[in-house]
Amino acid sequence: MRRSVVALAGTLDTKAVEYGFVKEEILKHGCDVIMIDTGVLGEPGFEAEIKREEIAKAGGVKLSDFAARVEGDTRVRATMAMGKGLAVILKKLLKEGKIDAVLGMGGTGGTDCLSSAFRQLPLEFPKMIVSTMASNNTKPYVGNSDLIMMYSVTDIAGLNNISRAVLATAAHAAVGMANGYEDTRKMLGSSKPLIGMTMWGVTTPFVMKMREILESKGFDVAIFHAVGEGAAMEELIEEGVIQGVIDGALPEILNWKNGGIFSAGPNRLMAASKMGIPEVIVPGAVEAFNFGAMDTVPEEYNTPARNVFLHNPNITSLRATQEELIWLAEYVADRINKNAGPKAIYLPTLGLDRYMAEGGPWYGAEYLKPFFDTLKEKTFSDTPITEMENMINDEEFAIAVANKFLELWENR
Repeated sequence: MRRSVVALAGTLDTKAVEYGFVKEEILKHGCDVIMIDTGVLGEPGFEAEIKREEIAKAGGVKLSDFAARVEGDTRVRATMAMGKGLAVILKKLLKEGKIDAVLGMGGTGGTDCLSSAFRQLPLEFPKMIVSTMASNNTKPYVGNSDLIMMYSVTDIAGLNNISRAVLATAAHAAVGMANGYEDTRKMLGSSKPLIGMTMWGVTTPFVMKMREILESKGFDVAIFHAVGEGAAMEELIEEGVIQGVIDGALPEILNWKNGGIFSAGPNRLMAASKMGIPEVIVPGAVEAFNFGAMDTVPEEYNTPARNVFLHNPNITSLRATQEELIWLAEYVADRINKNAGPKAIYLPTLGLDRYMAEGGPWYGAEYLKPFFDTLKEKTFSDTPITEMENMINDEEFAIAVANKFLELWENR
């Protein structure tokens, strides 16, 4: 049997010393290395198994397209082209069974290039970047993938006591992931159908009870925290990884509309409709959107009508206006109307989250009337709507929703 192989990808013109160090650490600890050079400036510091010319060709460009100095638009084009080519090469190596993990290092440009390629690799495949950007907002680099980003602490510009320790740790992590890849890959081969659910902290009991019921019936359940992770669920539905969904937390919709911090983009509730999979929608927390600490809330949103309060020291919750509730209902109805598969809507008429329970900051179900009325009016008759006189976190309600999903699954 061959030793596990780590693909090392990055610029050997500017970071050859660092890559040479990491390569030796990986070899020393039991894995082989395929070095991939993505540099476009000077000569490489050592020879790679896969040269930059091959990466450029796979990206549809020639290295001569980039001048000796890569700045401005040319730098962006170089980053995009080499990232595109790297993705092609990595997918080919993976398909041929030649690599078990991929590791790279970079600053802003290098991280852009590497991440654009790495996040195209399958969910279970180990991928890691040591980056100066890892202590910042990593969403542009990670996207909805399982890419690991490790903070470099110092710039990746030479070796010193700090950088040696950080890079050695990254190398050892890559070795561990590569050696465990085969076992990890088998975990996605489960014969159990995978059901996606969305959850927010204030709807946790509802989702936990449904998970218990579905798992007892032979399903695997993947729960997505509705702080932007709904976008990952949408992607996995489109990829066929998730075969059914109970979408029970929808605050990402109003976060997207109002520029909140928990947006999942404009495509929430679209994948299930596109794929025609069994879908139950419960509009948990649909009325909420969020900013960071209280002093980050834009002035136009910090109004008495929105009943603004601190969810915790770093997250502020705001409530929808009556006009926004109507818009939200139209949005949800439009999405579920497009699903030709088995579907249903369940409405807990006493409240959509813990905020609306007695003693909560938004107590009072009458507030939801515009949402409920509009949703019932705009949803096509082929979607059954069940109203229950419950709070969303009541066990009775969770059992009813889970049983409805099981019925839809049998009739899919």
